[in-house]
Amino acid sequence: MEKTEVKFGEWIENGFNLYKANFGPLVLASLIAVVLGSVTVGILAGPLMAGLVLITLEIMDKKDPELSGGSVFRGFDYFLNSFLFVMGWGVAILLASLIVGLIPCIGQLAALFIIYGAQAFLMFGLFLIVDKKMDFWPASLKSINTVKSNFWLFLAFAVVAAIIGSVGAIACGIGIIFTIPIQVCILAVAYREVFNGVRVPDIPDVPPTEDTPSSERPIQPE
Repeated sequence: MEKTEVKFGEWIENGFNLYKANFGPLVLASLIAVVLGSVTVGILAGPLMAGLVLITLEIMDKKDPELSGGSVFRGFDYFLNSFLFVMGWGVAILLASLIVGLIPCIGQLAALFIIYGAQAFLMFGLFLIVDKKMDFWPASLKSINTVKSNFWLFLAFAVVAAIIGSVGAIACGIGIIFTIPIQVCILAVAYREVFNGVRVPDIPDVPPTEDTPSSERPIQPE
């Protein structure tokens, strides 16, 4: 199997820049997803995360000029498959890590590897459900087969993205609404290049002016 190239630094940098250029709708969508996902004990987490993925991809593709944080509810169009993906895999990974964690000496380390390894293998699954309209299981298998072609680099990439996405939990959990969309943006940049061959152009850190050519402006809703 031919290895899929992992552009570690480039994907992370462009993901950060995509997030900064579209801070408002992404953070609002993340706030809605985190709050409703929490109060429903994770039942709505899958569809709402699908909505956040959809917003991120459409911002990149400049498809919908009316995108806002409320567009996160469009993830309900993928309710069953996103629910099965997030809850099904979430429960399976949790149970596997708890069982392996009981092994003396190496249990905790092995459990940690299972969690991050599973995140790496499945990192593109929700994107495939939303973007390619794939069912939960085929999307999972396609993500797994793609990642295993260059597993260790994808694992390192997934670990860094996951740490960035969860670091907001340190601030009493509130900061996670700001960090989750960063992780989604980073994975979206990787997804677009791996599955569509689309390289997200470098996004400038400074806001564009009226004199800035449109081809050099940040990716954002028009």
